[in-house]
Amino acid sequence: MIPAECNRDSRPPGGTGFRLPAVPVPPFFVVGIAAHPCDPVHPACRTLWTAYDVGNDGPTTLHNRRAPGGSNVQHKSRHTTTWTFLSQWAVVLFLALPVVADADEIPPPNILWLSAEDISPHLGCYGDPHAITPHLDQLATEGIRYTHAFPTAGVCSPCRSGIITGMYQTTLGTHHMRCTAVLPDFIKPFPIYLRRAGYFCTNRSKTDYQFKHPRETWDVARGKKAHWRHRPKKDQPFFAVFNFTGCHESGIAGPAKYRTVTSKLTPAQRQDAAALSTLPPYYPDTGVVREDWKRNYELITAMDAWAGDLIDQLKADGLYENTIIFFWSDHGVGLPRAKRWLYDSGTHIPLIVRIPEQYRSSAGPAPNQGRPGTVTDQLVSSIDFGPTVLKLAGVPVPDHVQGEPFLGRDLGRPRRYVFGARDRMDERYDIIRMVRNKRYKYIRNYEPLKTFYQYMNTPEKGATMRELRRLHDAGQLSPEAERLFSNRKPVEELYDCQADPHELNNLADDKRYHCTLGGMRAVHRRWVRETGDLGVIPEGIIAERTRKLGNSYAILRQGDTNQANLRLFDMAARASSGHKELAALVEGFSAADAAVRYWAATGVGNVAASKSPAVSGTLVVKARETATRGLEDSSASVRIASARALCHLDRPKDALPVLIKELTTGNQWERLQAAIVLDEIDEQARPVLEQMRVGLTYQDGFNSNGKYRVRVMNRALNELEGTNRTVP
Repeated sequence: MIPAECNRDSRPPGGTGFRLPAVPVPPFFVVGIAAHPCDPVHPACRTLWTAYDVGNDGPTTLHNRRAPGGSNVQHKSRHTTTWTFLSQWAVVLFLALPVVADADEIPPPNILWLSAEDISPHLGCYGDPHAITPHLDQLATEGIRYTHAFPTAGVCSPCRSGIITGMYQTTLGTHHMRCTAVLPDFIKPFPIYLRRAGYFCTNRSKTDYQFKHPRETWDVARGKKAHWRHRPKKDQPFFAVFNFTGCHESGIAGPAKYRTVTSKLTPAQRQDAAALSTLPPYYPDTGVVREDWKRNYELITAMDAWAGDLIDQLKADGLYENTIIFFWSDHGVGLPRAKRWLYDSGTHIPLIVRIPEQYRSSAGPAPNQGRPGTVTDQLVSSIDFGPTVLKLAGVPVPDHVQGEPFLGRDLGRPRRYVFGARDRMDERYDIIRMVRNKRYKYIRNYEPLKTFYQYMNTPEKGATMRELRRLHDAGQLSPEAERLFSNRKPVEELYDCQADPHELNNLADDKRYHCTLGGMRAVHRRWVRETGDLGVIPEGIIAERTRKLGNSYAILRQGDTNQANLRLFDMAARASSGHKELAALVEGFSAADAAVRYWAATGVGNVAASKSPAVSGTLVVKARETATRGLEDSSASVRIASARALCHLDRPKDALPVLIKELTTGNQWERLQAAIVLDEIDEQARPVLEQMRVGLTYQDGFNSNGKYRVRVMNRALNELEGTNRTVP
C-alpha cells in the first residue's frame, strides 16, 4: 500500500524536469497509472508511480516538484485525478516492453540562435493584431513560446555581456554602456565550453560584450564563413548565432536604413500608420510618432523573412530535425521609455524554442519538453540562455554561472524572479534596479533627482523623442507622457503588470500593496548583496580598483570586505531615502571606503536639493562643514560629489574650482562625472562658463576619445548660452 507519509502536506519544494522509473514506461502506461493525490516522495512510490499526463499541454498547467533523493516529477496543479494502483508487477513489466530510443543513438543536437535587436514581442504568435511574422509564428506552433522572458538590461551591450557569460553585468563590471571591463580568467564565454566538447561555433556577427573575449570563443565570428555550412566535418555538431541588426533603433530613426532594410517588403506587408491600434499611451498620438511605430512593425516583418530564410537553409541541408532553434531579442523596442528602460516596454522580449522530436524523447536531452504549440509563463532571464545551451548539449554548467537552465535534464527549481539593471547609458548615469515576478515589478531609483528623460545624444536623434520634447515645451502632452518630464523620479515604483501592462499606476504608496512592496524590496536588496552589484561603486573608483586587482569582478569579493560591502549597499540606499537620513549621511563621510563616502556626499546633496523645511539651522551648517571637508578627499569621485552637495547647499563658490579641476585632470569617468554636475547646477555654473569649454575637447586614449564628456558639456553650454550646437 502507499506509505502513510506520502500526503499532500509533505510535498517538498523542488525543481523541474522528468525522470522515468527504473524501466522505460510508454506514454499510454503513464496515463494509466496516474495514481495518488500526493507527489511520489516515498522510494516505493518513485518505483511504481509517475505523475506525468501525456495529454497535458506542458508547463502552462503543470507545477514542478523535486522528490527527496533528487528525482524530479511533475504533478497536476489541481488534484482532479485520482491515483490507480496496478496490483500486478507483471502488468508493469509487460507494458514497459516497447523499445525506446537509446541516448547513444541520438546525435548531439545542433543549436541555432536567431537573435534580433531592439524588438518587443510584436509578433503574431504573441497576439499582436498588426504583426506580419509568418515564419516566427510557424516556429512557435512547432515549439514552445515563452511569455515571461526578460533581459538583464534594457540596452544591448550590458545585456550581451551577460548572455555570453551567463553572469549579471553588474557582477562582471560590464554594466555601463560602452565600457571596457576586465574579467578573471575563470569566467569565460560559454561557447568555449562547447568548442572543447567538439562543437563548431560561429557568430555572424554581433559580439559587443564590453570585454575582450578570448580568441578561442568562436571558430568564426564574422563574415560569410560564420555559418554552419563551413564546419570542417559535416557530422560535427554546431552552435551557430545569427544576429539581425535591421530592427535596431537606428532603423527607426534613420530613413535611409529603414528604406534599405524594408526594401523587399510587398505592398501587402506594409502597415497603415493611422490604423495601428497598439500605440502606447505614454506616446503622443501624432503622425510623427505613428510613423516610427509603423517602421517598427515593418522592420520586424523584414526580420521575420530573414529568420525564415535561415530556417529554410537548415531544411535544405537536411538539418532541421537535428537542430534546436532559439529565437530571441536582446531588449525592447528602440524608442523612448522602452530601450534603455526597465519597464516591460524595454525588457519584455520574445523567446521561442523549437526542439525536434528526437530530442524530446525519453532518451533525448530535453525529455517531454518543448511540445509543439506549448505556451509557458515560466520566468526566463537572458543570462539563462547560455546555461540552457550547455545543458542541452550535455556540457556541464560551471559553478560560477549565475544563469539557470530552463530546458534539459536535471533542472533546478524554476525562477521566482528576474532582475534588471540600468546604469550609465552613454553619457548619462542613472542607477536603477528592477525585480519582477510573474505579476509584479519593483523598481528602485538610486538617483531619483534625475529626470526620466535625461538629454542623451543618441535617443534625441529620433523623431519620437523630438516630438515628445516639442509637445512638452508647448504644454500639449497627455498626463501619461508628461510624467516622464518630471524633475525627479519616485524612489520606489511598484506595478501590477497584469492589471497595468503599460506600468502607469505606481502602487508603491498604496497601503494595500504594503506587503508586496516590502517583499520585493527585500528580494532586491538580497540580490544586490549576493550578486555583488558593482553599480553602487562610482565608475572612476571601479577603474582604479580594477587596475589594482586585475579585474572588476574581484572588487567586492576580497576576503575581509563583507561588512564593508553591507555598509556600502546600505549607504547607497540611504542616499535617496530623504532628510531623515541626513545624520547617517554626514557620519558616512568618515568611512574608510571611498565608495561609501561618495554615497554619503551624494545623499547630502540630494537632501539639500529637496529643500525640505525639516533641514535647517544646525543641520544645514553641519552638512556644509562636512561637504567642505569632502572637497579635500583623497578620491576624486568624493570630491566631485561633495562639490555637488555644496552647490545645492548654496555654496557654489568653493565648489566650482574643484569641478573645473576634475573636469580636466581626473580619469575619463571622473571628468564625465564633473561635467554632469556642472550641467546639473545650471546657472550656478555661469561664473566658470569659459573654463567649461575645455570639456569640448576630445581626448586620445579615452573610450571613444572622451566623446561623452564632450556631449554633456555641449549640452550644458547650449543651455547657458541659448545656443544649439551639435556634436557627434
